[in-house]
Amino acid sequence: MSNVIDMKNQGDDLNVWSRLRLEAASAAAAEPTLASMLHAVILNHDNIADAMSYILASKIGDANLNQMQVREVCANAFRANPLLLEQVAADAIAVESRDAACLGFLQPFLFFKGFQALQAYRIAHSLWNEGRQTLSHHFQSRISELFGVDIHPAAVIGKGIMIDHATSIVIGATARVGDDVSMLHSVTLGGTGSEEEDRHPKIGNGVLIGAGAKILGNITIGDYARIAAGSVVLKPVPSGCTVAGVPAKPVSGDCCPEPAKSMNHLLDVD
Repeated sequence: MSNVIDMKNQGDDLNVWSRLRLEAASAAAAEPTLASMLHAVILNHDNIADAMSYILASKIGDANLNQMQVREVCANAFRANPLLLEQVAADAIAVESRDAACLGFLQPFLFFKGFQALQAYRIAHSLWNEGRQTLSHHFQSRISELFGVDIHPAAVIGKGIMIDHATSIVIGATARVGDDVSMLHSVTLGGTGSEEEDRHPKIGNGVLIGAGAKILGNITIGDYARIAAGSVVLKPVPSGCTVAGVPAKPVSGDCCPEPAKSMNHLLDVD
């Protein structure tokens, strides 16, 4: 299933792919028990699109939609929308640079369900945009079952996203998430009722959302804001502001300039 997409003029995609192959080869030599798996998942492929299609198919495929069918759907999505490759690479770089427990690119590709769920959502979102809603909902359902992550395929999510641990993440249909956002487990971007129109949060660039935070309603969270763990946010949050509590309120002190990248959850409180 090689050469699903022309890889010329790709930047981070090729850099990530080159390092991923080196890490896979090194791991195969150090751990022969996993060598066959590493070759099947990464080393036997020509590019990051093929490998990602294989990984997602091995996870999502089931008796109703087998692995070869899922792999073809993913490959077609990468072929039709090269932006997906840019997003995959940016997400991988985000995880590798922000997660202190991450040793390289191999871990998120093989083992981190937040990264895998996000890439599966990106395929589902591509299908949604093509008008293939039933298939995109099938992907959503499988992602929820496998990873404990429920992202509606209509939601719009930027690149450079890190979803750490990922269990119980919920992102609603009309939610929008900017670039370079970090969020931890049990985050909800939800509605406040049964409205049928635009009803979910709009998260700016570089926002850090702590574990268990609930952001509800059609409200805007400004660029580089911080949402403290366990907070319930019901009102808009200005750019660069830190909020905490139930309901969430601004916390005194300056916010760090790029909280999502620094992963700084400490609050300056008396």
